[in-house]
Amino acid sequence: MQNSVDGFLNYMTVERGVSPNTLSAYRSDLNQLVQYLQTNHLNGNGSDWQNVDEDMMSQYLLHLHALEYSDTTRARKVASSRSLFGFLLDEGKVSRDPTENISSPRIGRSLPDTLSVDEVGDLLAYAALQDSPDGMRNRAMFELMYACGLRASELVSLDLGDIDLEQGSVRAFGKGSKDRVIPAHADAIAVLRRYINEARPSFVKRESERSLFLNRRGNRLSRQGFWLILKASAERAGITKAIKPHMLRHSFATHLLQGGAPLRYVQELLGHSSITTTQVYTHLTSEHVRTEYDKSHPRA
Repeated sequence: MQNSVDGFLNYMTVERGVSPNTLSAYRSDLNQLVQYLQTNHLNGNGSDWQNVDEDMMSQYLLHLHALEYSDTTRARKVASSRSLFGFLLDEGKVSRDPTENISSPRIGRSLPDTLSVDEVGDLLAYAALQDSPDGMRNRAMFELMYACGLRASELVSLDLGDIDLEQGSVRAFGKGSKDRVIPAHADAIAVLRRYINEARPSFVKRESERSLFLNRRGNRLSRQGFWLILKASAERAGITKAIKPHMLRHSFATHLLQGGAPLRYVQELLGHSSITTTQVYTHLTSEHVRTEYDKSHPRA
């Protein structure tokens, strides 16, 4: 069980870019869950997440209540459990989510962190000034992620065969290995074409290598490697916000909706299986509408 928790924590660090404090909270919450399950339910049943059922999780919630945790703390611990089971479900480690019907104290839902249109412009402008092979690769990654709304894991998993430069499209493999074809605008394709033709050959160490984005050792660039590049580039571009791997993806969705794109269209581009997942971005666009109203209305 602990190996799965460790894998989840690594995913949250690299893919989601959570802060050290958030990671510490996840670790504490999930270690407590593991200890509770192994002590009270899994003796003799095998210590495996597949054996955890809804009744066990309901009793765990009662256990937290008996320990007199606040509503906020209990909600966080249940949310940590849900995140873990969502990860295990995506990884094929469990066949069902035992927290699916578990209710917990309601707290406000956090909104995705995004960059403004100007901040994205600053990042891309900085990247355009870097004319080395590393710089051309980094610019291609940023342009492609913002043009297509890719997850960090989808971006670094791309192979040459997933790119259609003539049609201007990208085939991405999302959660559950579901693939989708995403259009990319002409500027992003031009930047990508230049990277493939001029910069990528300097990274290639093996003739058979098909990975699109490579590090200096000639290996596929990792999610963590991408995140570190994005953070460093954003800082040098003068962006002061805390940078996370999915920020360009969140910005892509928010800016499309602000521009009038239908929610269902954005859902398909993002690869969300449920439109309710995409609806969180409408709260951000509502804030944008309010800001523009306050700026524009003569009596606001």
